[in-house]
Amino acid sequence: QAVKDLVDAFIFFFRDLLSNSFFPELQPAIGVGSAFEGWNPCEKDITYHLLVPLKPPRGHAFHLELSHEGTGPARIFYVRVEQVCTCADEQLAENTLCFLHHPKEELRRNQEPSLLHTLCTGSYLDVHKTARWFHQLVKAAWAVSTLSSQYRLTLLPSNRSFRIEVTKNNTERLNIEMMFGVQEGCSDIFLSSQSTADIFTSSTMWSESYAVAEVEFFRYVAESALANSCYLKCLQVCACIMEGNTFFTSALKTVMMHFLTDLPVSGWCTKDLLLWLWDIMRYLCLCLEHKRLDHFFFANGNVPKGIILPLALRIGEPLNIFQHLAQDPDAHAEALCEFMELQDR
Repeated sequence: QAVKDLVDAFIFFFRDLLSNSFFPELQPAIGVGSAFEGWNPCEKDITYHLLVPLKPPRGHAFHLELSHEGTGPARIFYVRVEQVCTCADEQLAENTLCFLHHPKEELRRNQEPSLLHTLCTGSYLDVHKTARWFHQLVKAAWAVSTLSSQYRLTLLPSNRSFRIEVTKNNTERLNIEMMFGVQEGCSDIFLSSQSTADIFTSSTMWSESYAVAEVEFFRYVAESALANSCYLKCLQVCACIMEGNTFFTSALKTVMMHFLTDLPVSGWCTKDLLLWLWDIMRYLCLCLEHKRLDHFFFANGNVPKGIILPLALRIGEPLNIFQHLAQDPDAHAEALCEFMELQDR
């Protein structure tokens, strides 16, 4: 909560600073990943991941375009930025010249540049430019922020996100990474600036992220879990076993989400911890052997009703996140061997 409060203080300060500009509107950050889901595998050196939603500024609109590039489980999109007419909106018309209907010379003299001319490449929102803009914004604004008297800030390099190390009283140290996101409609699915897969050939590519939906899922499960439930401990122990291997850790979370919807949460008693650990690892091993593990949010009728998914995910085809293993025998054999070594831990 302390991390969330600190980042929200950042966002509130910058929103006020940018209120008259045509940069993206920063929304309150959403904590994602294991640290916010309650099962972080490493108690030390925790990195807190947060997603900062971006909304188009006045006079602009975002249009999401699906790309057919990339072979990973996450779909790839482009965010096309379009200027929209503001003449009919009386409230906007008082303070904003219409980018479409006012002369360019008047716009150049009397109004800040359009988003198309600052953070876009062509007509598409550029991840690298967005990250650099936020980096420079923090660097310039930190000196005049009241937070600078309480915390020491170290900016860390990153092309597709914003990473900082925050130190309080020279003792308490927090590692924070902020990704930028564009929401798909009114759903819990976002396009994220950051991805663990090295698949990007363009800085205008945005990866579909299910991290917010996953946080919502674990929050939903927690509401009906018993006080002595061990499902988070199981996930934490398995993730410690797989530490350093993001592929298997991600697969473990998918397995656990399937388990938690197929089996009653009331059955996850602490006394059965070792049995559950065995079942989880055995199930993941079977998935590897059969080269199939279905993505939790694609065409899955067991997704809790409170999690809002885009229509394409709800009615589309199931997505096998082990599909690349089915297509590449060498990769499959290597994955099996690596899993057996990890399981021996």
